[in-house]
Amino acid sequence: MKIRFGLLFSLALMSSTVSAETFQVQDVRLEGLQRVEPGLVLRNFDVDTGEVVDQADIADATRRLFRTGYFDDIRIARDGDILVLKLKERPAVSLIRLDGNKVLEDEALLDGLKQSGLREGDVFKRATLDKVRQDLLRVYTGIGRYGAAIEAEVEPLSDNRVALNIDIKEGKEATIQHINIVGNTVFTDEELKDKFSLKLPSFWKFFSDDGKYAREKLAGDLERLRSYYMDRGYINFSIDSSQVSISPDKKHVFITLNVTEGEQYSIRDVGVAGDLVVDEQELLDVITVKAGETFSRKEVTDSQEALTRKLGDNGYLFANISPVPALNDDNTVSLQYFVAPGKRTYVRRISISGNTKTADEVARRSMSQLEGGIASTAAIERSKERIAQTGYFKDVNVETAPVPGTDDQVDIQYTVVEDNTGNLSAALGFSQTSGVILSAELEQDNFLGSGNSVGIGATKSDTIKELKFSYLEPYYTVDGVSRGYNFFIRETDFKESNVSNFSTDTIGTGINFGYPMDDYQRLNFGLNFEGTKVKTISSTSQEILDFIAAEGDQYNNVLATIRWTDNHLNRRIFPTKGYSQSASLEVAVPGSDLTYHKEQYRIRWYHPLDDKEDWIWSLRGRLGYAGSLGNNDFPFFKHYFSGGLTTVRGFKSNSLGPRDSKNDPFGGTFAADSSAELIFPLPFDDSNSMRGVVFFDAGNVFQTECPSRSSNCNNGIKFNELRYSTGIGFSWLTPIGPISIALSKALNAKSSDDTRFFEFALGRTF
Repeated sequence: MKIRFGLLFSLALMSSTVSAETFQVQDVRLEGLQRVEPGLVLRNFDVDTGEVVDQADIADATRRLFRTGYFDDIRIARDGDILVLKLKERPAVSLIRLDGNKVLEDEALLDGLKQSGLREGDVFKRATLDKVRQDLLRVYTGIGRYGAAIEAEVEPLSDNRVALNIDIKEGKEATIQHINIVGNTVFTDEELKDKFSLKLPSFWKFFSDDGKYAREKLAGDLERLRSYYMDRGYINFSIDSSQVSISPDKKHVFITLNVTEGEQYSIRDVGVAGDLVVDEQELLDVITVKAGETFSRKEVTDSQEALTRKLGDNGYLFANISPVPALNDDNTVSLQYFVAPGKRTYVRRISISGNTKTADEVARRSMSQLEGGIASTAAIERSKERIAQTGYFKDVNVETAPVPGTDDQVDIQYTVVEDNTGNLSAALGFSQTSGVILSAELEQDNFLGSGNSVGIGATKSDTIKELKFSYLEPYYTVDGVSRGYNFFIRETDFKESNVSNFSTDTIGTGINFGYPMDDYQRLNFGLNFEGTKVKTISSTSQEILDFIAAEGDQYNNVLATIRWTDNHLNRRIFPTKGYSQSASLEVAVPGSDLTYHKEQYRIRWYHPLDDKEDWIWSLRGRLGYAGSLGNNDFPFFKHYFSGGLTTVRGFKSNSLGPRDSKNDPFGGTFAADSSAELIFPLPFDDSNSMRGVVFFDAGNVFQTECPSRSSNCNNGIKFNELRYSTGIGFSWLTPIGPISIALSKALNAKSSDDTRFFEFALGRTF
């Protein structure tokens, strides 16, 4: 595009040559502007009012203005001492049309065009369009589509506007035909290529990314290859070159890597040096790198992080740990960690933000880190966990910032997002045991922002009708001792629960206290009263009738309970790592109508198998034991049961174990069940609200003491009577509650067992 300069002077009497004339500019007038801001013109046309200029000055200013790229033509005129700029703007991009793109969506491509300087509403520059074409080609080349072609057409529109029609031929993805590694002798090609994300095409290539080349994947594979050698002692390993060749038809990729392995090194000795503000032995204890072992860069880095945490736990939040390996002639490494701890750090202020309804005190009482104290990395992080575990907040984040003007103080900011801790809800559930479950509850886990919990609810199903009230004060004392009350009225129909034909009416109330043992463990003590009445029907078994004949049908019992919990799970629902365990003891104290004891232990364990924590190995188990105290038999309505979604899937709920004289499940006084699960993600779930599971279950219940009048009791624990099952299932967190489905196969069912292939429950997870 050529610049056309016209110096038109309106005063005809001026006879001197333009080139020789200078004049003082009294004003600058702009003509022809439509979209460009006048300020942009005046900033780039560097001629100010009152300045004396000649033609050379005007030409220089005009060139600067033209270089902005906003104008097709700039003409200069003069009206007396007024300089007139007649401007012809370049057209504006009114519309960008994309056609032919399927792999990359319009939104992603338009965002890329913006970064390249082209978007709707901007001034059209052909140079930018050429750059965009090349950028798009590089994007497609980066994902292995070397045959991609980009054509761009400029369509003139009215009002000095244009539409850009970008036609994209994405081409086919080039597939990897060969990966060749040259120079490796210690590890085979197969061992090394097994670590790559880039793979040769497989039989399942239509359902996977096998065989597809991407530049980013190759960069990641090179780093994985380097780490693989470095973690196995090959400190001097290097990748000399990586060559990617394209076939003439641009459909195939050939990758060649040239490597130098070097010698393998082992650790001769490990030490710490520098300013050892923490005992040297304490520092050495957290180092996992040991003398005599093969050198591993990962172990060196892990030990560096462990030392940093150790110093952080002791108040040195800004410590710098530098591992320095010294190579010896005998292929060993002397490894020294140099410690620069800096000053011990103190907490000036702890702030909490985002708590619009919860009092600061509710969060602060959960903190391990205190204001004015020595800052501790462990205490800061543990405080974050404990605030999250209150259940009052959806999200908790923490930031540690140095105090300006100091080198030994920090401020800690906890930012929380309030959760909906109070609700009035009506719920619908279903299980094959209880049928349709209707419930209405008014719950407030954070009553008036105090952190106290209040709840009242009603439940009705085929097996149970219940009214309940509860109140819990988590911090009855400043030390974290909790106090709670409860009251309930309950009708239970055991016949509808697939067990013996009887029902109970129970009223109960109690008080309990909880004592924190540490950040994870807690002891709870309770004293409760239960009044129970047993009701029979014509088909009630003889065992129950005999018990009633001896003990009556109504019992008032005072129950002393103790429960220990140890919770290290990272989430309450759908945990991905950690474990939890609990042990409980319930005793009907002397003076009760029925005296007995009942113990139970439960454990859950989760271990992620990948960094994203999508694949998880899980174990759970339960052991229960019970027996009578005094002269009465153990109350049958306190029996353990097994079978169903929460114990041994594949068998009807509560159906395993001893049976009564009517051949109905009767339960027992000893329970043992366990499960091993492989939890996996579902491909169509992006919100982590679903998880699939492959499981193996085992368990049963047994009778350890027979009723005194029973002639049909086979007591004793017989582990050859354990039942086994396997299957697949999934749980889904829906807006109306969790849904769980299991497809199970009972592996050693006997003819008397009641099996179930399909099990379903609304309101329950695995």
